[in-house]
Amino acid sequence: MRIVNITEAKAKLSRLVDQALAGEEVVIARAGRPLVRLSVVQADDRPRDLSHGYWAGRIAIADDFDAPLPDDVLDAVEGRAA
Repeated sequence: MRIVNITEAKAKLSRLVDQALAGEEVVIARAGRPLVRLSVVQADDRPRDLSHGYWAGRIAIADDFDAPLPDDVLDAVEGRAA
């Protein structure tokens, strides 16, 4: 098990991640007290459905989505006095 202080971990994070990926246990400490452990995350290898139309029927866009804003709202957004 390798214990490194936070300052060293910040400077060598990439190297520590590589060591954790290689199976070495890496612990990050503050003032010599262990705080956290770097560990490998098991990737979710299930294929995601990224096909066209995936969100069809799941969301709705209002018919007036791109309609001009009312003058009073536009004035407030643009910082003009009423």
